[in-house]
Amino acid sequence: MNLCKQGLKPTSSLHFTRQGLNNALNTPRVLRPRSRVDAGFVGDHQSSPNPRDSPLSPISRDVPHVPPPLISQEYPPRPFSSYKPIPSLNPRRLLRIYSQLSKGRLTVLNVIVAMSGVALAPANVGVPILLATAVGTTLCSAAANTTNQLLEVPFDAQMARTRNRPFVRRAISPLHGASFAAVTGIAGPAILYTFVNPLTAALGLFNVLLYAGVYTFMKRRTIWNTWVGAIVGAVPAVMGWTAAGGHIFPSASHPIQTFLPSFLTNMPALPLEAIDNPLAPAALFTLMFSWQFPHFNPLSHLMRASYAQAGYRMLCVSNPKHNGLVSLRHTALLFPICSVLVPLSGLTTWAFALTSLPINAIALNHAWKFWKQGSDKTAKKLFGTMLWHLPAILGLMMFHKQGMDWLKRIGDKSGSNDRRSRVTNVPGRSAIDCSHSFSLRLIA
Repeated sequence: MNLCKQGLKPTSSLHFTRQGLNNALNTPRVLRPRSRVDAGFVGDHQSSPNPRDSPLSPISRDVPHVPPPLISQEYPPRPFSSYKPIPSLNPRRLLRIYSQLSKGRLTVLNVIVAMSGVALAPANVGVPILLATAVGTTLCSAAANTTNQLLEVPFDAQMARTRNRPFVRRAISPLHGASFAAVTGIAGPAILYTFVNPLTAALGLFNVLLYAGVYTFMKRRTIWNTWVGAIVGAVPAVMGWTAAGGHIFPSASHPIQTFLPSFLTNMPALPLEAIDNPLAPAALFTLMFSWQFPHFNPLSHLMRASYAQAGYRMLCVSNPKHNGLVSLRHTALLFPICSVLVPLSGLTTWAFALTSLPINAIALNHAWKFWKQGSDKTAKKLFGTMLWHLPAILGLMMFHKQGMDWLKRIGDKSGSNDRRSRVTNVPGRSAIDCSHSFSLRLIA
């Protein structure tokens, strides 16, 4: 009003005049019945209350009436004829849905980690136990992931990343999905109990309950759900160790043993049977536990808007800077785990302490950038790095496994081939006779 008295125009795009304002103030109000829109609710959002609706407001007469916002054009809803019918469940489509319920890529990762635990164990495992461990771990993972999706249907529908899951799009009924979770949840531990051992079956059942029950419950209540999820991701490595007959609890027959480097001790080297001590599975568990954070935290950073929309309590939503710091902290912990704890437990030789340094250094570099910048680009870099970091570390651990001299094995194999070629090239003798004499010589 002062601008108008001084003959100046307002700087906004709305030009009010004295006559227009007086006409608006003198216009009688038209009373309408209150609706949901007038109450301040538009869709899922709540607007601030209108001061003119309060009977105690002294300025309600002086505020011009503002029409409420229009309802979306999608109301009334479309007719049913515009929707596509749900396709029938043939065997191929049902198998694909089961794979989606099981979170196929996550299940494959769990099986690979479990097989790594079997390969790093000192005992030799037959093919039946190896297959039973893989099948049992797959079924346990399928049961946990299916139950998780069944309990989170209302929240998955609000996230762009999960709104196409089978339960959300009604590709399968909740009863059908619950039956699939029950069958796999019973069959997985049963196979592990029957064909492997009771301890591995107990670990598999524990992991199902921890993920489907505790982790799913905590996701909407506390940020510590990420730490519980890291435990779930580390248990399959211990399952692989116990499937090969390894021990996870100290006892008189299997005490905790440490394998010091040769230049630090004058004692003779421990026998390979000493690898089966509780420190070895503890090192495996610690490695997998710390790896989960630089793997999941950058992924959650990329999905933080969806997590916030669905109401999940994630560190990337409440404190993005601390989310990057946790990733950096656990990436730095991979150095003492790989360079001290793993070879000290006897899982690998001390050469692994050196060969793992470049891989961990690359991961630490990307974790540092993710913490300092906190951008989507650095999050994608760290997430992509951790995808190849784990198989590289596990592969190096198998190469440097205690008692596994690959170079000597390769040399013996090449020497055997040379001896075979020298035998088969004897003049005047056929290759069949030479190979026969060579096989008898090996038997003798």
